Amino acid sequence: MSHHSHQPDGTAAPLSPNEQPMTARPLVEHVSPYAMPRGSYASKALPAFDEALINKYNRSGPRYTSYPTALEFTPIADGLEAKILQNREARVPLSLYFHIPFCRHLCYYCACNKIITKKNSDSGDYLQYLMAEIKHKRRLLPTLEDGKNPLVKQLHLGGGTPTFLRDEELVQLWEFLQTQFEFLPEDEGDYSIEIDPRELGDDTLQTLRNLGFNRISLGVQDLEEAVQIAVNRVHSAELIANILAEARALGFHSINIDLIYGLPHQTPATLDHTVRRIIEMSPDRLSVFNYAHLPKRFKAQRQIKDEDLPTPADKLAMLGTTINTLTAAGYQYIGIDHFAKPDDELAVAQRDGKLHRNFQGYTIMGDCDLIGFGVSAISQITNANSRYILQNPTDLQVYQDTIDAISNNPAAMPAVNVIKTSIKDRLREYVIMNLLCHDYIDFKDLNQKFGIDAITYFIDEIQKLGDMQQDKLIDMDAAGIRVLAKGRLLGRNVAMIFDEYLEKKHQNRFSKVI
Repeated sequence: MSHHSHQPDGTAAPLSPNEQPMTARPLVEHVSPYAMPRGSYASKALPAFDEALINKYNRSGPRYTSYPTALEFTPIADGLEAKILQNREARVPLSLYFHIPFCRHLCYYCACNKIITKKNSDSGDYLQYLMAEIKHKRRLLPTLEDGKNPLVKQLHLGGGTPTFLRDEELVQLWEFLQTQFEFLPEDEGDYSIEIDPRELGDDTLQTLRNLGFNRISLGVQDLEEAVQIAVNRVHSAELIANILAEARALGFHSINIDLIYGLPHQTPATLDHTVRRIIEMSPDRLSVFNYAHLPKRFKAQRQIKDEDLPTPADKLAMLGTTINTLTAAGYQYIGIDHFAKPDDELAVAQRDGKLHRNFQGYTIMGDCDLIGFGVSAISQITNANSRYILQNPTDLQVYQDTIDAISNNPAAMPAVNVIKTSIKDRLREYVIMNLLCHDYIDFKDLNQKFGIDAITYFIDEIQKLGDMQQDKLIDMDAAGIRVLAKGRLLGRNVAMIFDEYLEKKHQNRFSKVI
């Protein structure tokens, strides 16, 4: 860590904008400066939807599951991934992510690199590669001082459709993981899986619960038949209700439902009907995503006709109605498409000032290093003052060839891309993530953690926020920057002001905020 002169009160002397800020891994504080007064969540409610303001500020931008974003990846040097894993701080708990790329059906709205197949043998082959990668990376990780395996607090299976794996394969993967890592008991850890309701086996939920999974996420998208047919994802509302009822009876702690607005044949009235039916099913969390129609980039979307899509005005109306309906039903708006019941861990963490964001989205486990396994999986690992973001090959064949190469060359590693974040990146990441998680930046907190004078350091950004302050989206004073209730839907736009990488060359890579 750099050495700085100190002021009489013992704090570091402020740096100019050209000097390097400083920090080690921030300690998890018991009382966060971002906690809401008296634990109230009433102020998290959103005011009446303001279409004019949304239109004024609605421009393309990242979702900030990392900073810098994945657009800054560069090819990784030989040996670097192994060094990063070996130098990881053993005391820091882990979050594990497993990417299962297979689906049995192509959903036409899809913007992911998924593999459509009905061959069960594919999952068995893939599982062997996955376990080979796990074993290889685990060998490099330092053990705890008492000789125990690294501690896992969070685990997530995503995709694709993770339940493409047969029940016995899920058991095989879980039991293998128990030999490689220590896991918190299921009532303390966060163990989740994404589910396509159409592909759920009769005993799969019971199997998952028996293993220790305590959270599930269902991709529903819409309950209207005309919309489902247009996007090739047809299922009944009764199926969804039955799955939720079974999951509750089995004792899952939290159930999330994904919805999408802006799909073909949707109208504000039909989507509101879907939202109200979902509210009756009472999921703990909802994610309401904006459909970005980019058929030139995503082949599957070419099946959707432009004339079947709702107008931009209708999309805005859908968003406004959905937000009002959910908040009236008691859901807390977390940020960036996410809602949760006030007693859900996500909502509680936000009110306590302990919410985080990473490649798994909003999370309560921000003190963990994230290690990804499988095709296209991403890891985020912090060593001292540097954070490394690593990405596996995005092509399945390349991924499998890479894992095969490891058996002949133990020095080989799966990651192909890397970002090494600087201290300046860490500072801006901290600002961006606190804006998106807690709607606030505390200047005193920044000064203490990074050895800067925040107002001087961010004077250009503060000036750029002038219009938003005038429109009462934010409030700025000597204490910090607060996103007001009126500006919460545009939190990403506030965060983008602090993004040094957001140049014009990137603008066409992002969908609009709304």
